[in-house]
Amino acid sequence: MSKAFVKENENDDDDSPEKEAPALPTGTKNYMTPQGEARLRSELHNLLNVERPKMTEVVAWAASNGDRSENADYIYGKRRLREIDRRIRFLTKRLEIAEVVDPTSIRSETVRFGATVRVDWDGEGEKSFSIVGIDETDGKVGKISWISPLGRALLKAKVGDTVTFRAPKGDVDVEILEIRFVAIE
Repeated sequence: MSKAFVKENENDDDDSPEKEAPALPTGTKNYMTPQGEARLRSELHNLLNVERPKMTEVVAWAASNGDRSENADYIYGKRRLREIDRRIRFLTKRLEIAEVVDPTSIRSETVRFGATVRVDWDGEGEKSFSIVGIDETDGKVGKISWISPLGRALLKAKVGDTVTFRAPKGDVDVEILEIRFVAIE
């Protein structure tokens, strides 16, 4: 049987969904900040114009070396090309359905997408969170998704409100101290 029609690894599936990215709930919009959109567009541009051409060149060189069945450069290169193509498809789809919301243009008394919220964390001290899109989250710097448990609990709250959300270690009470709509870096 020709190896041309056999997958190198049964787990390789070009049509599988992106594993590291959370899925959007059905019927929701893909909100993101201008900075988040710019980051995704930059990654897409880099993949299309730098990473993919380099890897295509490596695969072509490795293929020219003859036997491909035991050619590590060829096998790795093909696998990496599939990963790049999968990420390109994912980014393209996410950007096509993106609805960009600029936090600096919002005037609201309540927490909405794009808000930066300073809270009293269950009586343990103050923390600050920015409500961002699902593709922009970074808990280390306080960027939380608008569909995360904390993000959902904060939405529509006002300064002085206390909201409760379910965390892995149990329910947590969070009091809203300040709501700002500023550019999120």
